[in-house]
Amino acid sequence: MNQNSVKTMDPRIEEHAKILVEWSTEVKKGDMVVIRATPHSHDLAVAITQQVAKAGGSTVVLMDSEEITYGFYKGADDDTLKLLPEHLKSLYEKTDVLIALRSPVNTRATSNVDPKRMMTRNKATQEISEIVMEKRWCLTVHPCATLAQQGNMSMDEYQDFAYGAMLIDWKEASKNMYLIKEHLEKHKDVRFTGPETDLYAKTEGRIWIASDGKHNMPSGEVFTAPIEDTVEGKIYFDIPFMQQGKVIEGVRLTFEKGQVVDYSVEKNEEAFEAVLETDEGSRYLGEMAIGTNRGIKDYTLNMLFDEKIGDTIHCALGRAYKDCKGTNESAVHVDMIKTMIEGEITAGDEVIYSKGKFFFE
Repeated sequence: MNQNSVKTMDPRIEEHAKILVEWSTEVKKGDMVVIRATPHSHDLAVAITQQVAKAGGSTVVLMDSEEITYGFYKGADDDTLKLLPEHLKSLYEKTDVLIALRSPVNTRATSNVDPKRMMTRNKATQEISEIVMEKRWCLTVHPCATLAQQGNMSMDEYQDFAYGAMLIDWKEASKNMYLIKEHLEKHKDVRFTGPETDLYAKTEGRIWIASDGKHNMPSGEVFTAPIEDTVEGKIYFDIPFMQQGKVIEGVRLTFEKGQVVDYSVEKNEEAFEAVLETDEGSRYLGEMAIGTNRGIKDYTLNMLFDEKIGDTIHCALGRAYKDCKGTNESAVHVDMIKTMIEGEITAGDEVIYSKGKFFFE
């Protein structure tokens, strides 16, 4: 064989795979591992499979894509939308580790699907989502041209951006996140203030989680589930985000006794309304969080990166994480982000963050 014909894998892909297997999901001998891959993430799926095998685990690789999802909605009637995929449920029940790879071909493939049909499907598969949440799972991205274009970057630039956020010293990053968690848990409440924002919630009895790359890669956030009926005030989310293939911009929310009582949206209000109308829990916050990954400098309409941007906060309408002792239930969990470089985060009488610096900086 001509040696020049053998493709050499980017060593950053192998390092990425090693982090996912060794740090994020801690694969061990005998583990049953499912990789949900897209066509563009083939190289990363290969590298992960190799690392899992080295650890003594076994892999099953499922192929998925946005066009496959569109094909389902195009063909499904209302009864099919409500059908629970029992075969997928059985697979996940037998799975120890799930690693999901996002490397989309077409991020807008489902843009014209009725959001209400998508929410119906989310409700139908909620049982499977809950099974997955109990496993060792991690969601990551494999750099591709689609994401580079979405982020207004060349492929080289996007690879540098993505790996700059993921291939870091996670043990060191974890120490700082756990320090923030420790200080937040000393207090009974949290408050976000900034431009067009003054949002308060009680957090007594809730757990703040330091997201240090165990479930998301990249990661870099400290989050909790606020006490559902204590959220009060207003907030303006100035960073655009993607929901069901549509870019939503300029969301302003007002809360009373935990519930959204007033809102406005600068772009794609209909898509946002579909979120609010999903179920009873979709008008309450399931998450309040602080972004800590300063390796991520700007938004790219990819929530896996965007919600971790350093010097930001984000809140999610809908489902709360049980690990935080949250109780809000919903078929959705929709994150929205706010820049905090001119803002402040307080817990009790302690300033946790102010205008670009944490208390320990």
